[in-house]
Amino acid sequence: MGKTNAFDTKRPLGLESVLSSLPNCVMIVDRDLQAINCSVAGLNIMGVASIAELPEGAPATCVAASHKPIFQESMARAFDVRPNRNIEPFEVKLEFPDGRAMLTLCNLAPLANPDGDVDAVLISFQDITAHKNTEKKLEQADSILKSILTTIPDAMIVIDEAGLVSSFSATAEKMFGYPQEEIIGKNVKILMPEPYRAAHDGYIERYIRTDEKRIIGIGRTVVGCRKDGTTFPLQLEVGEAKIGNERYFTGFIIDLTEKKQTEAELQSLQADLAHASRLSAVGTLASSLAHEINQPLTAIANYLSAARDMMDGDLSENREFFREALQESVSESLRAGIIVRRLREFVSRGEINRGILSIAQVVEDATVLGTIGAQEKGVEFSIDIAPDTNHVFVDRVQIQQVMVNLMRNAIEAMSDSAEKKLHIGVTSIDDERVEISVSDTGSGIDQELGERIFDPFASTKGTGMGLGLSICRTILEAHGGTIRAEPNPGGGTIFRLTLEKAEEEQDVDE
Repeated sequence: MGKTNAFDTKRPLGLESVLSSLPNCVMIVDRDLQAINCSVAGLNIMGVASIAELPEGAPATCVAASHKPIFQESMARAFDVRPNRNIEPFEVKLEFPDGRAMLTLCNLAPLANPDGDVDAVLISFQDITAHKNTEKKLEQADSILKSILTTIPDAMIVIDEAGLVSSFSATAEKMFGYPQEEIIGKNVKILMPEPYRAAHDGYIERYIRTDEKRIIGIGRTVVGCRKDGTTFPLQLEVGEAKIGNERYFTGFIIDLTEKKQTEAELQSLQADLAHASRLSAVGTLASSLAHEINQPLTAIANYLSAARDMMDGDLSENREFFREALQESVSESLRAGIIVRRLREFVSRGEINRGILSIAQVVEDATVLGTIGAQEKGVEFSIDIAPDTNHVFVDRVQIQQVMVNLMRNAIEAMSDSAEKKLHIGVTSIDDERVEISVSDTGSGIDQELGERIFDPFASTKGTGMGLGLSICRTILEAHGGTIRAEPNPGGGTIFRLTLEKAEEEQDVDE
C-alpha cells in the first residue's frame, strides 16, 4: 500500500492541506487501484484514522458487487485516456465492513506525471444517498399524484397564486372538455363564464393581500364553463398549500347538473303531491262546503223573494225594507264569492309564488276554509295574533294548506271530546322568527308514534294514508321553517310552526 511512483515522490506542496479541507471522500489511487492518499473526510467516512487502516484493496473492495463492473471499466478508461479528458460521472454504491452503505456520485480525474503518462487517478465520492431518497420520494409522490389525478371521482384542479393551472385530473378533462395538455399553464378563469372570469384574478389578489377567506375551506355552489361554451352548476371546495414561499390552491369540483335536475323533478313531484293533498282535503270538506255556501245562497233567495213581494205593495212605504233586502243580498253574495274564490285558490295547482305577506292576513284567510263546518260540530274557535308578528316571506297558498290541514285534523280529533276548543295563536319567538300554534282538546297523539307522525304513511287515523303531516313538514322546511307537536296540558295536541320574518310587505300577484 506504501508503493511509490513518480507522482508520489513529486506531489505538489500543500496537497495534504487541501485533502484535509475537502468535504467529500477524495482518494488518489495508482494503477493497481491502491489508495496512496485520502482526504480526512474520506477517512472519516471509511471509519478509519489513516490510510494504513483502510480496508484491503479500498476503495475497489468497498464497491458493491452490482456496481463493480462500471467502476472497474471507468477506472480502466481513466488510466488509458489522455490527461484532462473528461470522464462522465457515474453512480457507485459503497459498502463498508461495519455494515454501512452509501450511494455516491463518482468523479474520476486522471493525474499525469512529468512525462505525460497517467499513473494515478483522483477519485471523488459525493454522498447522494439523501438526495436519491428525496428524489425517490418525489417520484413516488408524483406517481401517487398522477394516480390520484387519474382515478379520483371528483374533478381536481391545482393552480398557483397567479391562477395558472398546474394539475388537471382526468375527471376534470371529461367535465370541462379540455385535454390536460391544453389547460396546463393556462389561467383557471378560462373554466368560468362571465362575469366571474373577469373578476377571478382580483379575488386571488385580494386573498393574498388580506388573507380574508371567502371561499377557501368553504364549500360553494358556482357556475362552470365547458370548452364548448355551455355552463353548468358545480360544487367547489378549495384548499390551500404552501411549498416554500409559493402558494397553491386545490379545487375539488362536483358537477351538480344531475342533482339540480333531480331536485327540480323532486320539487315538482312534491308540488303535485301537495296539490293532490289539497284536492283530498276539499273532498272531505265537500258536505260542509255545500252547507257553508248554501247558507248565503238561501239568504239571497229569501231576500230577493221578499223584495219581489214588496214590489206589489206601496213602493214608497217599503223603500227602506226594499233597500235592506238588496243590501243583504249583496253581502251574502260577496260572502259566497269569497268562499268560492279561496276554494279555487286552494285547489289550484299554480306555481310557487313566495312574497312578503302579513302573517295575520295569511292566518285569518286560512281559517275561512279550515273552520268550515266547525260550528255545526260544536267546536269553539278562537284566534289570537300578537301585534309584533309583522310579515313573513311565504307562498300564501302553501302555508294556507298547512293551516287547513292542521285545523281539519284538530276538528276531527275532537269529534268524540266533551270539550271542543280550537285555538290559533301567532306570536314572535325573536327578531327573526314567528310561531303559529294550532291547539285542540281532542284525543291527542299516540305516544308510540312520537315525532314519526311527520314521516310519510305514519297515520293516527284508521282510514288515513299518513301523508298530510309529511307534506306539511316538507312545505315548512322549504320555507326555512319547522313543525313539531306536543301534548296540550288541558288534553289534546298543540302543533307549533315557525316561519322566518320579513322586513316589509309587498304586492303579490294573485
